[in-house]
Amino acid sequence: MDLSDDATRGAVTARLGELYAGRPVILGPGILAGFTALVARLRTLGCPVLVLSTGTGAGPVPETGDCTVVEVALPPTASMTEEVRLLDRATRHLPPHVVAAIDAFDPERRARWRTTPFVTTDEPLLGRVVTGGRPAAWMALEDKLLADGVWDAAGVTRAPHRACPVDRASLAAASAELDAGQGVVWSGDARDGLNGGGNFVRWVLDERDRVAAYAFFAPRCDRVRVMPFLDGVPCSIHGIVLGPDAGGTAALRPVELAILRHLETRSFVYGGLSTWWDPPAADRDEMRAVARRVGDHLAATHGYRGAFGIDGVLTGDGFRPTELNTRASAGVSTLAQVDPGFFGLLQDHLVLGLDPGLTVEDVESLVPLLDARRTGRPSAVGQGVSLGGTHSYDLERREGRLARAPEGEATGTTLVAADTPVGFFARLDPCALLAPGDRLAPLNVALTTYLDQTYDSGFGPLGAAPDLR
Repeated sequence: MDLSDDATRGAVTARLGELYAGRPVILGPGILAGFTALVARLRTLGCPVLVLSTGTGAGPVPETGDCTVVEVALPPTASMTEEVRLLDRATRHLPPHVVAAIDAFDPERRARWRTTPFVTTDEPLLGRVVTGGRPAAWMALEDKLLADGVWDAAGVTRAPHRACPVDRASLAAASAELDAGQGVVWSGDARDGLNGGGNFVRWVLDERDRVAAYAFFAPRCDRVRVMPFLDGVPCSIHGIVLGPDAGGTAALRPVELAILRHLETRSFVYGGLSTWWDPPAADRDEMRAVARRVGDHLAATHGYRGAFGIDGVLTGDGFRPTELNTRASAGVSTLAQVDPGFFGLLQDHLVLGLDPGLTVEDVESLVPLLDARRTGRPSAVGQGVSLGGTHSYDLERREGRLARAPEGEATGTTLVAADTPVGFFARLDPCALLAPGDRLAPLNVALTTYLDQTYDSGFGPLGAAPDLR
């Protein structure tokens, strides 16, 4: 089956859509603007939709009448990590007025409750089947201290590392041993829940860095992984585990991760993702082979099904993995922009243990389409900072810098930004400043520089990693 053919893929999507067709659907909790496209797709399936909104967000919101919106106030958080850790608990302890609104919307409890991968599917939510989440056991696999065991079991070449207790002497000794000239990277465990967005990662070059990193990790983690600093393009590769009866694991194409470097604090700042960038062909082939081996290991050892991502760095010596994301990660969502409806329904079927009727060969027939329809936008998450509302206007690039376009001039590149419970979210959408082969990270640096200059957003001096291949 050639899923790169729009008609063929449309027929499969219609068949998979029977999972929701005609049923009430509850979405969230989450940012309202993030559900706009999904609400529209569910409406075409005849689904009444209720959205649990934690804020309006940046970009268009669902059309009036397309859904019922119930506001859910989440406690303020200071980081992406705190926000995702809160989500499962908050979803299972909703205020009485929200529970009443849900029961009024779906009195027979027929609804599918579609949430995010940070909500577990082990138990129903208020008596409704959960989709879009994942089992707690799969979520636990994202602990960075477990990743190297996965690489070894799957036969994946990796960088050396040491797993250390949060002890000054142990961390100092491991750092001295593994420093290859550019320092080391400390990554914290998931003792208190998932961490992400670079919040629990520190680049350690000297004693000042060690003191600051130790002060951060000591109250938050039991163990820290120490690895040599890996120079090169941060990137990821993704697979979809269909299971042995369907041929194993389908491998997709590489995605650039705009992981920016703070040049003074030597911390990492998460930016956008992009399929505009292309690694050399041999590296691409090896990355896809890594995805297949890891996916097959996850299936055999943990009964895993569905999408996953492997983050790493394309170093001068080739791809070296650094972490495992056992979910439809941001990289999968970036790839899925070629057809979000198809990918979302496929993921929901696999996580629920339903047979989508597709093989690895079928799913990999999408790779030429992923190569042909590039996607990716620079983005920025401000943590603990407010922009004072919602902003949308065109930008242009002048000598490598971004600037506001003259009033009324359409450039094809629009800044969209809005406050969120964490702080703010900003992106360039649409963005006419990228072509096949381009790196996203330098443009993301230009975006954060513009936000600092215009809104005093506090990102500071950021840099993009070099391409060493």
